[in-house]
Amino acid sequence: MSDLALDPRTTALVVIDLQRGITSMPTKPHAPDVVVANAGRLARAFRERGMPVFLVRVLRSPDTALQPVADESMPVRPDLPSDWGEIVPELGPVPSDIVITKRQWGAFTGTELELRLRRGGRRTIVLAGIATSYGVESTARFAYELGFEQVFAEDAISDRSAEAHEAAIKFVLRRLGRVRPTETILGALGPKP
Repeated sequence: MSDLALDPRTTALVVIDLQRGITSMPTKPHAPDVVVANAGRLARAFRERGMPVFLVRVLRSPDTALQPVADESMPVRPDLPSDWGEIVPELGPVPSDIVITKRQWGAFTGTELELRLRRGGRRTIVLAGIATSYGVESTARFAYELGFEQVFAEDAISDRSAEAHEAAIKFVLRRLGRVRPTETILGALGPKP
């Protein structure tokens, strides 16, 4: 028996940056196709139960990118392919999904994500996406400070290196919520209506 129970009336799925430009790069410990497949399973299960699915994508340009002085700045590439920001077709979007476009790492800064979650009565979010130590962790830190309960689909999250993924899981995400495999999360949703 699982220690996880999710109320369909107060839970939403938030999928971070599963878009063409990001899923085309290698990730570890889970390959992008594994992350997309598991996130897709979650999205289908949420939709079947009438639960909201938020598909978050990042679009950056030189005029919206933060450029603080740092030892290793994030590169801003103005020459990205035109489909770089498109959500992967395995995830949709379908008409009931809510697509959130962000300009920074986290999905709350400068977006309507918090407003949409709160107006929908959502207190718990299930997070999936790439990269664990950037978009997922940044979103999770804000969600924690905003008081949301969180569940992280460990096998629907990955990073550029296994070390970064494992460090984020071990030292950050386990302190912000519950880390569970996709199968456990699916079981916690209960039977289809």
